[in-house]
Amino acid sequence: MTQRIDPARTSGLGAIAGPVPFVLMYHSVAPYREDPYLVTVDPARFARQLDWLRRRGLRGTSMRELLAARRAGTGRDLVGLTFDDGYADFAEYALPALRRRGFGATLFVIAGRLGGQNDWDAEGPRKPLLTANAVREIADSGIEIGSHGLTHVSLPQADDAELIEEIARSRWLLRDVTGQPVDGFCYPYGQVTEREVRATGVAGYDYGCAIWPSEPASRHSLPRTYVGDADFPLRLRAKHLRHRWICRRRIGPRR
Repeated sequence: MTQRIDPARTSGLGAIAGPVPFVLMYHSVAPYREDPYLVTVDPARFARQLDWLRRRGLRGTSMRELLAARRAGTGRDLVGLTFDDGYADFAEYALPALRRRGFGATLFVIAGRLGGQNDWDAEGPRKPLLTANAVREIADSGIEIGSHGLTHVSLPQADDAELIEEIARSRWLLRDVTGQPVDGFCYPYGQVTEREVRATGVAGYDYGCAIWPSEPASRHSLPRTYVGDADFPLRLRAKHLRHRWICRRRIGPRR
């Protein structure tokens, strides 16, 4: 049965408490030879990026912890670390680096592709995705698991029935896999309109993650800053400053 979206139930949905948080968007962390979509960060570069945060007195954490701290009026030293798609290399390369520094993160996985590969990237190279067992182990280790949809499709192009499958069913599946709450949703390709924002709230998610320059910016379409292999400390500092400037100019204060 298709769930209909009732605007009356979602009015005022997703207000951001305080300044928009600084959230970094990663995908894959692994050694590589080719990367046409610029989604891979070499492990050595990743380690230097995490160390840059630590030197600045910042701690990487999950979206759940970050937003809870913001609600409490704290957490100004926290930076959200998010990883899209659920690549298998997260367990081998990203997770140990995070643990060594006492950092947390949110891993957005594709519920209907567990154990598969990134078939949506036509040019490849093919990257394996985490299995259900691996996702469960990562969740048990303290990493937040969020949904990146059911199959990784562009949601604005989906009809209402497919939209609910992608948003709501993916949440149920991941809750069954992890045995834990699934509070966050990440829009595939960063493509989101008001329709998808409202559907995410109706499905019970506490927050949603988008990317620049997604609109509208709210708790259910939080902007994130892309991080790639070319981002050495000076570029990260520039991106941090740009985030603060854009938040003031385009988003403004939130009540």
